[in-house]
Amino acid sequence: MSILGGAAGAAIDGRMLIGRNWSASESQDVIEVVNPADLSLVGTVPNATPKDAEQAVAAAYAAQAGWAGRLAGERARLLRGWADLVRANRVELARLLTTEQGKPLAESLGEADVTADFIDWFAEEGRRAYGQVIPEFAAGKQLVVTREPVGVAVAITPWNFPLSMVARKIAPAIAAGCATVLKPSEDAPFTSLALAELAHEAGIPDGVVNVITCSRENAVETVKALLADTRVRKLSFTGSTVVGKILLALAAGTVKRVSMELGGNAPFVVFDDADLDKALAGFMAAKFRNAGQVCIAPNRLLVQDAVHDSFVDQLAERVKALNVGPGLEEGTQIGPLINRRGMEKALGLVRDAVRDGAELVTGGEVHARGGSFLQPTILTGVNSQMRIFREEAFGPVVPVVRFSGEDEAIALANDTDAGLAAYFYSRDVNRVWRVSKAIESGMIGVNDGVISTPVAPFGGVKESGLGREGGQSGIMEYLEEKYLCMGIDK
Repeated sequence: MSILGGAAGAAIDGRMLIGRNWSASESQDVIEVVNPADLSLVGTVPNATPKDAEQAVAAAYAAQAGWAGRLAGERARLLRGWADLVRANRVELARLLTTEQGKPLAESLGEADVTADFIDWFAEEGRRAYGQVIPEFAAGKQLVVTREPVGVAVAITPWNFPLSMVARKIAPAIAAGCATVLKPSEDAPFTSLALAELAHEAGIPDGVVNVITCSRENAVETVKALLADTRVRKLSFTGSTVVGKILLALAAGTVKRVSMELGGNAPFVVFDDADLDKALAGFMAAKFRNAGQVCIAPNRLLVQDAVHDSFVDQLAERVKALNVGPGLEEGTQIGPLINRRGMEKALGLVRDAVRDGAELVTGGEVHARGGSFLQPTILTGVNSQMRIFREEAFGPVVPVVRFSGEDEAIALANDTDAGLAAYFYSRDVNRVWRVSKAIESGMIGVNDGVISTPVAPFGGVKESGLGREGGQSGIMEYLEEKYLCMGIDK
């Protein structure tokens, strides 16, 4: 099967990867994947059932001992080969990604590049998963800590970054010696399948990377089957907080290791001593990537009184100039939202805010292109009682909140159950340290709107999740510590 070879032609006939076989579902049922820009058919993928899930786990479990027994350097070599293939196929991957997900092609090319970087990073981290020798606490005792693969790992990934999210989970798992089962989103499964195809081509053994696809309706029972299986020892999930809590409860039944990257509600704070040009550039970069469909995108723009009006005026100029269109169209900066459901949610939050007293500066309607294209939108006069302050719009929507002082800004920033990312701009070094300590978030961009990188830990606090991906922390999520206390004869 060649998903990449079919990306530019007719509709793709996709298959799941279970062990060495690219296969249909045992039910023979399929789901249709559509291009959100024009609703054309991209192709079909199997609609997996619990029986398919059991077969995928069996394949991973059969491969687990052999893969864990490979030398770390050998695993690293295969991962580097995988990364090389991602780079060699970056254009084809990017076009496929844009076709099924909608983001501008330039962003998809960047995602392909960072995907290869994630794989390369964890190839090397697998060689550095060091243990520990602990100083003796009593005569004749030698204390050693080793790190071993946790076992079969299940990864459930979202549609907004179907390349890099997969690499951020699967690469550390297999670098650590864990066989994997991936369930990508039903909205953008082909990119994930193509990435698995390249892993297979790179020589990663059969059963180490398995991929099952299923509809939203089938996902409930299929994921339940995955998490009820005692052979699965690890779950990594990126998605909504609501779904994450359900999965946590299911994983608790067999006490699996879990890492969760859940919902965000990121504040972006502009203090009156900020460099406004840099703050504007940082906000545009952080907010409008992937049409705002980013878990760490700013969801609430907090601007201090003295600079509020000037900042909003300059922001409105930049937002009005954004080019909205299909991701494969030259010059597009904002693509469609993933589906009509996502657009209606964002529009509902905007309309509720206007009804409750917010002022529409620009946008606020379906774009002239129709479908799930939404006008980039700015609202002022937003307060903490409005739904749009509490809920992620997950689109190109900017609610602006005015504040007077530092304490108020911190209180507003922390007035949420989420704590994934936050941003603030200030040139006062004392304020930088005060606010960095006070904001309740797992990641903070200080005078910088682009914070995600393979070399740093990614994750949140409060209801935004558990564990970390990326950096040195990322591979530790797939390793268990084993303590050895050895008595030594003198």
